Amino acid sequence: MIRRLVQTVAVDTGALRESPAFRRLWTGQLVSLVGRQITTVAVPYQVYVLTGSPLAVGAIGLAQVIPLISVSIGAGPIIDRFDRRRILIVTQLGLSVCSGLLAIGALLGHPPLYAIYLVVAAAAAAAAVDSPTRTAIIPNVVSAPRLTGAFSLNFAMYQTTMIAGPAVGGLIIARSGLPLAYAIDVATFAAALFAIVRLPAQPPKSVHHEPPLLAIRRGFQFARTQPVILGGFAMDLCAMVFGLPRAIFPVLAATTFHAGPLGLGLLYAAPGAGAALAAISTGWLSRVRRLGRIIVVAITIWGAAIIAFGFVSSLWIALALLAVAGAADSLSAICRTTIMQSLTPEELRGRLTSMFFMIVVGGPYVGDIEAGAVASAFGARVSVVSGGVLCIAGLAVAALLFPAVWAFRSKSPARPMPVNADA
Repeated sequence: MIRRLVQTVAVDTGALRESPAFRRLWTGQLVSLVGRQITTVAVPYQVYVLTGSPLAVGAIGLAQVIPLISVSIGAGPIIDRFDRRRILIVTQLGLSVCSGLLAIGALLGHPPLYAIYLVVAAAAAAAAVDSPTRTAIIPNVVSAPRLTGAFSLNFAMYQTTMIAGPAVGGLIIARSGLPLAYAIDVATFAAALFAIVRLPAQPPKSVHHEPPLLAIRRGFQFARTQPVILGGFAMDLCAMVFGLPRAIFPVLAATTFHAGPLGLGLLYAAPGAGAALAAISTGWLSRVRRLGRIIVVAITIWGAAIIAFGFVSSLWIALALLAVAGAADSLSAICRTTIMQSLTPEELRGRLTSMFFMIVVGGPYVGDIEAGAVASAFGARVSVVSGGVLCIAGLAVAALLFPAVWAFRSKSPARPMPVNADA
């Protein structure tokens, strides 16, 4: 009985066993993202130490969201037009340079605030091409029956790094300082580059290439015909813009929980812990057809957990609530990704994945601005609680505007997609 339950609940790991290309991509990114998550803690901590201002920390989101949106719009046609392996090599080199510049700035002691903003802006631009390219590769190297499992593994890997990276980052910052934290991020890019170089070529499937502006337009036209995809975008924006108070974690760690940099690392890690546990328990999702309903319920749980988080003073209760929120976000993200990748034709996958990335990553950056501004005006607790309330209210509006999400029913069984056996 127990064995059968584990087999039913556990994530499908078949993609790792069957696809060497997916295994390389997944493993390399696992190592690299640990370093990236260390930097995710280091940058806001550094800005808060330099300025003492939650608004300045929130402005990191503004520095990132502008290049992310600008680049994401044009990245889709690039991903669909050129060899995706080569694109990943270029973006990984760019990201490593950005981390190297942050390390140099930390070594100097007090880098100008504008310089930090410029570097994180450049890193956001590189990530706006890198992450969608990775996601767009997955359906080419994994069969359709393994697709939900592959996205679950990818999300579990990302969330695992959100546990390890921030926790290790907080410890490193507390014990050894910012320069070493940034230097570790630089070093981890070597693993990602090694894995990418060993991937098979990922040339575009279509020999017909549209002019860039027409290609961008066609991607948006397709998205407009898919209310399920648009509704998923809208619902996620409500959760990420209003319900993700990460910009004020440094303030909460210092003033509410009195936990220092180590506690800050735990706050950043807690949502990832819950998300990772949820992601490795998604074997049942491959047998569920009403994925849209899971999205709505999961985002409701997210908002409720964030509201409760805003009222607690105990660090450990706060961490538990953030873990619940992260678990809900994990289910929502996996369902949204599976729906989008299943409905999108291969020749448009890069463009739709770029839009998806723009929403998933750009939303939290806008949320950083919102959380920092509200915290500066009314206090950190008001920022957290009001954000959770607005998340649920926005979700309700999006559900009414896009009823196709709740009504969505996936086709079953799906026919396997062609996979490169030599990958």
